[in-house]
This record gives sequence, structure tokens and C-alpha cells, in this order.
Amino acid sequence: MASILYICVRPEQGAADAEHRSFRRALGVPVLDRWDLLTAPLDPSISDRYDGVVVGGSPLNVVSEDRDDVQRRVEDDLERLAGETVDGRVSTLFTCYSIGVVTRMLGGTVGTATPESTRPTRIRITGPGAADPIFGPSAPEMSVLTAHKEGSVEPPPGATLLATNDDCPVQAYRVGDRLYATQFHPEVTPQDFVDRMAYYRTTGYFDPHQYDLTAERVLAASVTGTDLLRRFSERLG
Repeated sequence: MASILYICVRPEQGAADAEHRSFRRALGVPVLDRWDLLTAPLDPSISDRYDGVVVGGSPLNVVSEDRDDVQRRVEDDLERLAGETVDGRVSTLFTCYSIGVVTRMLGGTVGTATPESTRPTRIRITGPGAADPIFGPSAPEMSVLTAHKEGSVEPPPGATLLATNDDCPVQAYRVGDRLYATQFHPEVTPQDFVDRMAYYRTTGYFDPHQYDLTAERVLAASVTGTDLLRRFSERLG
């Protein structure tokens, strides 16, 4: 079985622990090693020790003007991992915050014009996405869960757009055959997402006065994002 590492970029311990469990379940692996990137720089040997890496979400934002030394070091580590992935040393799936890191590294632009509140949403699989081994089986559309304040303005140079929608045109892309990046959260079930909402109730991802209504809408959704992680894991095996 493939060896996979989960990289955590969440400062909220409870949310981080739950995200780890969500990724392990969605990947379908009995063991998923974890690296807390906010507390320890990424080991340079990661790309040699693992077949695949998944990077979780974070309340951090690439466009923030007050990025501290820890965030800058985290982004340097993620950029190095992305470079090693493009070079074919490991397969990596970047999600949420880290798609912005990769977009910027590859010469693209990240902005705040395409945010999405905490909610289920439909995304369209592009033509190239329909031919992709991970996204193709989900074509022509899939339902996912999202919550973000920034997004890629367009796919970075050299990237293949895999999924889009009207609110956030860059939902997912691929670089080469080993680097995948999603703006949405592929690891969560609706219940996972509602549980996560408790940690971010007052952080601007949704109206805190509409907490119950937002949770109801999420719980009523039927999402298929976890299928992507299962296929990602199977390709590594």
C-alpha cells in the first residue's frame, strides 16, 4: 500500500485533528502520517520517504499583508514541496490555502474577487478534466464543499484547468501528472464540515447569526469530493 503524508497547516488543534481523520477516511488508508507545518519546518527528505502527500486547509491567506515569519516559512516549505512535485519526485494534492501558494509560485495571481462562503456548490469538470484519471470519472459535474476568502485569478502558466464554476473559475488544476490543486475541500463529508464550522464561527466564512441555517444547508448536501482522494490514493498504490 502507498505511503501518504498529511501536512497540517491549521492552528486550531481540534480542527486539525478532525481534518486528519477526514483525509485518512477519504484516502481509504489505515495509516496516514502527519506533519504539523506550523510547528516544525518540513523535513527535506519527505519527497523521498512518501509516495504521496496531501496538504490540508488553513485560515491563512496568501494575500494577507500581515504575513508573519511563521507563515512565510510555511509558504517557503510548500513552494519547495510543489517544486519537487513538478520535478516528479512525489505526488501531491494541495487544497484550500495551499492552492494559492502554488499559484503564486508558478507565476499566477491570487486575489480576493472570487470568495465563496461556507456552503455546498456545484463545479463543472472541464474537457481536460474529463480526460484526467482523478477528475474524469466525476464528469460532467460534482458537488463539493467550500469556504474561502481568496482564489486564483486564473490557472497559473503551465497548469491544466480541471474544474470550474461561475463564482470561482479556478476550482482545480493539475501541473504535469503529479501535482493537483483544489480550491474546495475534497476530504470532508457534510457532517465533517459542520463540525469544522464551530472553530470558525466568527472568522468571516459565514454569517454567525445564520449558523444554524448554514449548517442545515451543508448537512442537506450530497457531496462527491471524497471520490477524488480515493482515486488519488489508488493511483499511488
